[in-house]
Amino acid sequence: MFALGTDTFVVAGVLPKIAQSFQVDIGIAGQLTTLYAIAYALLAPTVAAIAAHVPRKQLMLSGLGIFVLANLATALAPSFTIALVSRVFAGLGAAMYAPTATGTGATIVAPERRGQAIAIIVAGLTAATALGSPIGTVIGGLSDWRWTMYFVSAIGLAAGLGILSLLHDVPLPPKVALKARLAPLQDARVGWTLLTTFLGMAGNFLVYIYFSVVFDRVLANAFVFGALLVVWGTSGTVTNIALARVLDKVSATKLMFVVLVVQAATMAVLPWASAWLWSAALAVAVWGATGWGIQGPQQYRLVTVAPAIAPIVLGLNTAATYLGVTTAGVLGAVGIHLLGAHQLGFLSVGVFVLAILSSQKAGAAIRRSASPDVPGNVRPAPPRSAQPAR
Repeated sequence: MFALGTDTFVVAGVLPKIAQSFQVDIGIAGQLTTLYAIAYALLAPTVAAIAAHVPRKQLMLSGLGIFVLANLATALAPSFTIALVSRVFAGLGAAMYAPTATGTGATIVAPERRGQAIAIIVAGLTAATALGSPIGTVIGGLSDWRWTMYFVSAIGLAAGLGILSLLHDVPLPPKVALKARLAPLQDARVGWTLLTTFLGMAGNFLVYIYFSVVFDRVLANAFVFGALLVVWGTSGTVTNIALARVLDKVSATKLMFVVLVVQAATMAVLPWASAWLWSAALAVAVWGATGWGIQGPQQYRLVTVAPAIAPIVLGLNTAATYLGVTTAGVLGAVGIHLLGAHQLGFLSVGVFVLAILSSQKAGAAIRRSASPDVPGNVRPAPPRSAQPAR
């Protein structure tokens, strides 16, 4: 997951060099991230349904194999078109691996340790923002962007060797058809929550994908670039740890409101804050903390409203995340041409306002479904400890 996350985020760090290498506009170069994200988002639920009969270890190794070869193809690409095609295959490899890895992690440990196992696996993505992406950016800054892709391939290869030698055969999960996987979208609570994830991540990555041109006034060298990315990823990691302690005590809807409002405010001042290093670092820290603060409350809401099909709705949330990244790449490219790179924050504010409205709609739908006064709803049973002894 660290390798997959690094691949997702590191392209933003070497985007100017990629654009220069292929002699394309930076907005066009940003579509490398767009194609990777959309391939992942669309293929993850499809692969999960089609390959339900494939042994888990075999599917993960196949996914990592495609992922590694696709990144090598990106590094060796003689033209931008071939680079774009290679990103689609990298997204396919990620789609084969990530959902399978999460499900496998939950099945190879005792039931009481499943949450911990999933948290460790997902932590690979967070660690990629704090370590993988900055390291890859520095590598690309000191040499050539193609070495960054070799770096990603090496991480994926190391992970594949670890799985090959250490992971035993894993029992196949029950087969769930693609139609059944998409059925939760008919629930308003799930639909509004997923739309919030989509809009929140679109607003977040609208600026991140074009980080190098939004902050070009302070990026004196590759080390400054890498340091800002470390700040972004580390602050997000800290937020995730902190939210894990309060989610059971504070309304997820209230947390989302605060997170999204702070995100919008940060993006609103970014055109000025990005002009000086000290203010840029402060803005990046707040942005990273709130940007990654979206996922915890969103996953909590989905698991709360649909506990029986938690893996399916969490998979849909992942798809919404990457569709948001896809949209961000396109919106950012358009925004650079219409507003200029330094003004992209204003466009992001508009997306976050929509996310706030969507989040409030999700919260209202969840509250209505929990109310015993609504026809068809049932008051929850008291906790086991509160029920009278038989």
